[in-house]
Amino acid sequence: MKIIILGAGRVGYSVAESLVSERNDITVIDTDARRLRELESRFDLRGVVGSGIDPHVLAEAGAKDTDLLIACAALDETNLVCCKLAQVLFEIPTRIARVRSSGFGEDEALLGKEGFGVDRIICPEESLTNYISKLIEFPEAMQVRAFAGGRAALASVRARDGAPAVGKRIGELRDCMPELAMRIVAIYRRFLDEPDRFVRCDGNTRIEPGDEVFILAAREHVAEVLRAIHQPAGRPSRPVYRIMVAGGDQVSQRLALQLSRVPGRFHIKIIEPDEQRCQDLASLLPAEVLVLHGDATDEDLLADESVEDVDLFLALTDDDENNIMASLLGKRMGARRVLSLITRRAYADLMHGTQIDIALSPAQAMLGELLAYVRRGDVQAVHSLRRGVAEALEIVARGDRKSSRVVGRKVEDLRVPEDAHIGLIVRGIPEGVPADEIAAGAEPEVIIPRGNTVIESGDHVVFFLPHKRLVRDVENLFRVSATFF
Repeated sequence: MKIIILGAGRVGYSVAESLVSERNDITVIDTDARRLRELESRFDLRGVVGSGIDPHVLAEAGAKDTDLLIACAALDETNLVCCKLAQVLFEIPTRIARVRSSGFGEDEALLGKEGFGVDRIICPEESLTNYISKLIEFPEAMQVRAFAGGRAALASVRARDGAPAVGKRIGELRDCMPELAMRIVAIYRRFLDEPDRFVRCDGNTRIEPGDEVFILAAREHVAEVLRAIHQPAGRPSRPVYRIMVAGGDQVSQRLALQLSRVPGRFHIKIIEPDEQRCQDLASLLPAEVLVLHGDATDEDLLADESVEDVDLFLALTDDDENNIMASLLGKRMGARRVLSLITRRAYADLMHGTQIDIALSPAQAMLGELLAYVRRGDVQAVHSLRRGVAEALEIVARGDRKSSRVVGRKVEDLRVPEDAHIGLIVRGIPEGVPADEIAAGAEPEVIIPRGNTVIESGDHVVFFLPHKRLVRDVENLFRVSATFF
């Protein structure tokens, strides 16, 4: 696929890194020649110096035969105008814009053909907020990703000694918890020579303490499964109540507003070093959110604010080093769980599996929204996992037994690539009907597939792929013949 990326900032850099690895033809436009040279030296792509709202620059970048435009420059107006030019002058089929302003997402007419010509808007800040919200909802999880309109979820959790499921074989869990629609799709285990090695899961695979376990389950069963793997037997689950946030940027603001919708549910403190920003936050946020002027790496400040009683410590500044230090300090002083926002991939790799419970990459949080447009076939959702190495993919089975390699066939008869794991199937999702508008009694069914499960047309099949190289094989498996059309 031929792709143009406007903007070589943090978002553009991360998007380019991910898409280049999948052998796409990438061109990046930016006004900063130095940034482009750095990108060209690191990745197999082409850089074009200039403004994305200049038709001549777009033409030089090859817009006439481009399949996808991703406009992720710093300014919303630049991204919107670029998408309009791409629509009117070059007829680029798919146009995606990064838009920070919350008002645009509510006005389809403004973004449609007669407006700015945007097919999809992405907001990294909103993606991060939603991502963190899921981690607050499931406090045992290291990450939670939704599928099938939120009816199913992929979650990863660290196995702890003493938990009911730890020490048991996966086949034994099926017997112990037959009522749960869930499946363990991957385990990453620590070895002396390798900190995280993929372990293929079957009925005889045993869950060991320290394993990072990936599960696919119906949403209503996720919490119970996570507790069975992470929570020692006899110890009650402790929900997240006290939250301390280092940094008062847009993500912190959005998160505080979202969590404050239920009065009294959370006790939130935000630490911000800029006095003016503190005043702005205090005026924008509800009165129950406490805004503190100070440095989150100040040990005395954390002690005064009782960091040892905090259920979740979030380091969300735009400085990786500060986030890492604040998280480590908060953890050492007693915070139950810490999350650090880390932009640089090398830093995130270093922090994975350390005292920092969750090292979150902003790009990885929103990358799946872009990958769905790059994938072939009827792909509904894509989530990049394990810092871009693995992937979870939701794809819809189309056609009939004659035109499809999967429809009308048993799971055991499918030519699924080795290591690719069919986690679950969601059946009965109406076409084009939002999740909240489905009629009563017509709720889709979440199926944990067995060898004799038959794939039907319209099934949403969720795969876990430990390596991205398996993506094309899965896409080809679900491709329908020309006779279907």
